[in-house]
Amino acid sequence: IKCNHCVLCFICEDSELDDLSTNSQAAAGIIKYNMRKHVDLDQEGCYLKTGREDCLEECGFNTTAKTIFIIHGWTMSGMFESWMQKLVNAVMQRESDANVVVVDWISRAQQLYPDAVNHTHGVGLDIAAMLNWLQDEHQLPLENVHLIGYSLGAHVAGYAGTYVRGTVGRITGLDPAGPMFEGVEKEKRLSPDDADFVDVLHTYTREALGVSIGIQQPIGDIDIYPNGGDVQPGCGLSDVLAMTGNFMEVMKCEHERAVHLFVDSLMNKKHMSYAFQCTDPSRFKKGICLSCRKNRCNKIGYNATKMRKRRNTKMYLKTRADTPFAGYHYQMKMHVFNRKDSNSADPIFNIKLYGEHKDTADIHDNGIGLNLTNTFLVFTEQDIGDLLKIRLSWEGESDSWSSMWKNIRNKFWNNKPSNPILEVRRIRVKAGETQKKYAFCAQDPSRTEISPGEHITFVKCPDGWDVKPRKRYETCGGKIRRGGGGGGGVSESLNDMLYAVILFFLINRVPM
Repeated sequence: IKCNHCVLCFICEDSELDDLSTNSQAAAGIIKYNMRKHVDLDQEGCYLKTGREDCLEECGFNTTAKTIFIIHGWTMSGMFESWMQKLVNAVMQRESDANVVVVDWISRAQQLYPDAVNHTHGVGLDIAAMLNWLQDEHQLPLENVHLIGYSLGAHVAGYAGTYVRGTVGRITGLDPAGPMFEGVEKEKRLSPDDADFVDVLHTYTREALGVSIGIQQPIGDIDIYPNGGDVQPGCGLSDVLAMTGNFMEVMKCEHERAVHLFVDSLMNKKHMSYAFQCTDPSRFKKGICLSCRKNRCNKIGYNATKMRKRRNTKMYLKTRADTPFAGYHYQMKMHVFNRKDSNSADPIFNIKLYGEHKDTADIHDNGIGLNLTNTFLVFTEQDIGDLLKIRLSWEGESDSWSSMWKNIRNKFWNNKPSNPILEVRRIRVKAGETQKKYAFCAQDPSRTEISPGEHITFVKCPDGWDVKPRKRYETCGGKIRRGGGGGGGVSESLNDMLYAVILFFLINRVPM
């Protein structure tokens, strides 16, 4: 398709783009390009206008610097949400010389959701018109352009990347909207073809009524799913209601978490969050995918880097509940031998890590396989430093409700009293962030057997990392046990029910 630009429209030789040109002209004057000179959004800023040289001079637009467009999504209030202030502030602090432009299409976004979706096309075309004019008249290098879009704004960025002449350097999609975009052809949503590098953060992919707020499918060069793209720490029903008392905030918390993770990546350069390539979240939770070989890991958010010849690469990580979100991932492997009366033992193990700087609380893991090598993921919120030793304990019969129930069940089905004995000779550990590997052996070589209520202490083996075992049993990911309630299975079920009701109501009845 060959196009020539004329101030606020396209003059195209293709009938489809002629229709799109009409949409762009209709949107002109409604879409505003607010170039930020001050981090405070209450300060009016300076507005760019396609074809207006005086606006570029007045705003101090530098065509040789990075140009970053920030594009909001569907809105209910008719005003910028609080995340916009935080994102603008973080971008301007990190890239002080950049042209930071907020794309304001609120008048089109504050409509019924299907109507707002229909406007994404024209808004994207209008942004493309602005970029084409800057290229034609001021030789703006498109490789220096970064479009950042949240929710519907991610698909607006995709349309802009589709219709600009040339290739935009980067598009970042922050939990791109799912309804009316899930499963459609790539020309009608954000896709890897829209920029030289397209990275996507998915934070709310739970499905209800056949759709999810955030798109589930991978649509970028790399697609990162923090906490599986599902339940985000700190966004449980009880967590949010305790802070805000507003049911709407429950759904908003997880959808908006993508923005806050991106802001965190701009502000916390000392400890960046890493994501790891994996085929699905269940395998990641089992601790299988912590390799950085052959570009299998990447930094998230602003610090993400392009990987050659990769498309729709799914990557996963766990995060903390609040900023700084980054934590530390460990893969653990241990072969558990059945020594005596343990066929129905179903043990619950607790693991405590002792580090150079600090120690962890007990890390809980169950679903242990006998006479197999168990692999599981351990996540710590604090940097414990170099790992020095590990304590493995088997919960006693009365240490937890789960252990008590298992003991009652076993006694009911097995009339004979038993004293099960298992054996663990060594634990192999791989640190995801440093890629260091360790092997830990029993501190007392004569004490490798364990029964309920007992523990074994492991220290670094003199012979280092062990060879790979032939059999592997993958257990569910270990998590640091925390006191009190909140965030459990009941809470998640309530979240899902609430989410389904609100989603139906919002999409079909109320503009946001």
